[in-house]
Amino acid sequence: MRVLVAMSGGVDSSVAAALLLEQGHDVVGATMKLWGGASDSGCCSVADVEDARRVAQQLGVTHHVFNFTDDFDRHVVDPYVAAHAAGRTPNPCVECNRHLKFDRFLRRADQLGFDAVATGHHARVVFDGGRWHLRRGADVAKDQSYVLYMLGQAELSRVRLPVGELTKAQVREEAARLGLRTAHKPESQDVCFITSTGGREQFLGDRLQLHPARVLDHAGAEVGRIDAVELVTIGQRRGLGVGGGNRRYAVTVDVPARTVRIGTRDELLVDAVEIADLCWVDNPPAIGADVAVQVGAHGRPRDATFTGTGVAFASPQARVAPGQSVALYTGDDVIGGGIAV
Repeated sequence: MRVLVAMSGGVDSSVAAALLLEQGHDVVGATMKLWGGASDSGCCSVADVEDARRVAQQLGVTHHVFNFTDDFDRHVVDPYVAAHAAGRTPNPCVECNRHLKFDRFLRRADQLGFDAVATGHHARVVFDGGRWHLRRGADVAKDQSYVLYMLGQAELSRVRLPVGELTKAQVREEAARLGLRTAHKPESQDVCFITSTGGREQFLGDRLQLHPARVLDHAGAEVGRIDAVELVTIGQRRGLGVGGGNRRYAVTVDVPARTVRIGTRDELLVDAVEIADLCWVDNPPAIGADVAVQVGAHGRPRDATFTGTGVAFASPQARVAPGQSVALYTGDDVIGGGIAV
């Protein structure tokens, strides 16, 4: 099988390429150049491209660089900025997977005559019962299935995730055994286009006007002020311009009115969440079916039932910030997901 491996310059994609080679596949590596601006904390730096190139050289495989910066700006960066301007909480890594890694990259692989693509994601693609399944990775602490909920049958049939059966420790052991230069490379934890020095505030401040806002309590009385309403997310506790005492959280964010309402933990709780842009790995669940709901890459799954347009929680849960990605599971299987309304 001819496989095009998305090599980010990290240890996971390096080992993914190596494992496919050992399995006898015809492997070619490719690094996506996604972000053209400053980057010191993500996976898009010049050093990462060089690490990917050097690993490909060590493995004896051809390496390409694909310039997808225009697609990245259009599908990831611009929507990220627009979401903040509207008081929503975007997940750029999900949109990068949706539009770049498993769409643009996959289409390029098709154009070049490859049978499949592979990445270093910690998740598993399994063919069982005549259907493709997307399952949690073997390493629960590193599981990345949440950010892949948009993959359907057509995509999964052409996607390979070789490190999904390994723990992170095993991945590093394999890289060390092979002498790969990425064996001990630290993980990228942050959004690639947000620098550790300037942060989100500087990035957004360079691209949209940030507005000060009033902080209100549950009765509508002003209790503080903040510098930028666009930087507040539902559930936020710090940086709300309120003094000590009982913990209070952002319960609503109203950008046009320039207000943030805060409340206690109990006031943050809701019974359900509506989900837009629902998509499914296979067939959607029946209305009333039990599902597990995950919000955040390493969030705790919450028991719920599917309502057809969202989920009803088995017990009250902290409200999900509008714009945040919501993944639905049955056991270890991802069944789909969407965007919180």
